[in-house]
Amino acid sequence: MAAKILIVEDDPVWRQILHRLMKSEKHEPIIAADALTALSVTQKEHPVLILLDLGLPAGGGQIFLHRLRSFPKLKEIPVIIISGQDVEHARATAPGAAAYLMKPVSHDELLTVVRRVLG
Repeated sequence: MAAKILIVEDDPVWRQILHRLMKSEKHEPIIAADALTALSVTQKEHPVLILLDLGLPAGGGQIFLHRLRSFPKLKEIPVIIISGQDVEHARATAPGAAAYLMKPVSHDELLTVVRRVLG
């Protein structure tokens, strides 16, 4: 079943990789390159899942996650953190995510986690 998935990633190479990977699974990927755009896109598009890099311009992934959780209609959207930071640091700075993956993440590992989170 196709799902609308927001990819929040500032690195163009990672954006392209994640976009292609989600398309290969027949999902509908939406892109945002920074935290401010991501919040606006989330409010407009209501994705069912967010893939979030923590090291973003315009507020960073942690601030995006905090702001996302302040909107009653958006706070239940599951977020998978994909970060260059180690997993323990990501958990400490961005609590409440459905999963934490460290870059570089394998395609198989990411798809397994996405499938699990989407149910």
